Amino acid sequence: MGQPLHFNAFVMNTTSHIHHGQWRRPDAGQTRFNDVDTWIELAQLLEAAKFDAMFFADVSGLYGDSDADYDVYVEEGLQIPSNDPTVLLGALAVSTQHIGLATTSNVVQNHPFNFARQISTLDHISKGRIAWNIVTGMQDNGARNFGLPQLTDHAERYAWADEYVDVAYKLWEGSWDEGAVQVDRPGGRHADPARVHKIHHEGPRYKVEGPHLPSPSPQRTPVLFQAGSSASGRAFAARNAEAVFIIAPSPAIARQIIEDTRRQAVELGRRGEDIKFFVGLSFVIGATEEEARAKEAEYDQYVSIEGYLAHMAIVDKTGRVYPPKTPLSQVDTNTAKGFTEWVSKHITDREPLVEDLAWLQARNSRIVGTPEQIADRLQEWQDAGVDGINVINWVIPGSFAEFADEVLPVLRQRGLAQSEYSEGTLRAKLFGTDRLNDRHPAAAYRGAFASVDSAAAPVAAPAP
Repeated sequence: MGQPLHFNAFVMNTTSHIHHGQWRRPDAGQTRFNDVDTWIELAQLLEAAKFDAMFFADVSGLYGDSDADYDVYVEEGLQIPSNDPTVLLGALAVSTQHIGLATTSNVVQNHPFNFARQISTLDHISKGRIAWNIVTGMQDNGARNFGLPQLTDHAERYAWADEYVDVAYKLWEGSWDEGAVQVDRPGGRHADPARVHKIHHEGPRYKVEGPHLPSPSPQRTPVLFQAGSSASGRAFAARNAEAVFIIAPSPAIARQIIEDTRRQAVELGRRGEDIKFFVGLSFVIGATEEEARAKEAEYDQYVSIEGYLAHMAIVDKTGRVYPPKTPLSQVDTNTAKGFTEWVSKHITDREPLVEDLAWLQARNSRIVGTPEQIADRLQEWQDAGVDGINVINWVIPGSFAEFADEVLPVLRQRGLAQSEYSEGTLRAKLFGTDRLNDRHPAAAYRGAFASVDSAAAPVAAPAP
């Protein structure tokens, strides 16, 4: 019997999230993403199946070159239109009891004071089931939507994220001491002023006086997710993340990412087990392998090559997406160079085309087979150090319902999936404690502001 894996439903409040073209299927309910009942019903289905969390992706702008036309994104429904997942979590929080609820929010799109307040409010509403996927942005259009001329330099974005989370940590962990809220009716004192503090943050990008307006929520700081495989991203995760979402072509590659990030975490005074790793996978399930392969061929009939290429944003020097039949030898791009090199090495019997990149993306991280075969493969991922799976759907709700009905029972028989929820907050379910452990940099702000209120002196961030 193995250790249970964690399972998140990886979704987005839009029509076409990851598997482009599948929305055209007659059983695709994701076209009704504007209807809150679509998400409430899915959340309740996932909770009945004992999924750990719903993990909502998000973007703040269009993919591709900002100066090119964006017809393909609109025609494909490719993350446009899309709605704000942070708002949606409020409805899901009051419609469920146990499942975790994770939102993605870019450091560009919301001031940290306001964002910290929104998250604390959601954590109160959900009784401690909120997680935050910290992202720095990928789209020039998204940067322009918030007044920047273009996406800032990669390293600079992570420096920005460092200050952003620092402000949030000060508000969540340091602004209110334990026991500050008293609700003393006879004494006429709702909270103790000596235990509520301004944070007086002053940094390169933000000046935030405080105090945090919400009182401490059940988790104080939400469970911290991060998705980034670059050197800067792994360094940021090693310092800040409690859970990391990775996309890896094989368990061996996943192991390399996991071991490197955990090594860096240990060097920063944390423990390797302070971070859980989730790999994104999609599933084609059949009673027999032959049936699963037949279903895979059916799914592939709906694949939108144009959608995958647009999502990858392989553009020429004029900002136009390359046509699918373009030979890779004619492609000159600053994006997805690793993909182009990979395909060129693996297709040697003919001239590889741009559309081969799309098929690679469509079939990457896909497991096809019987529930037993899928369980075997998931054991391989766990053996590589993976703690959980972000289940990527083809259609909503059918992909999740099928996984719940067909695969999870087999995984439970092998001890690879939980049968019941443990009590408490999302962090307690994942790590056994409601609050961040003392090894996390945010913990340094607990009690840090009690002595500086009168002096209004900034408190320095912990050393990276």
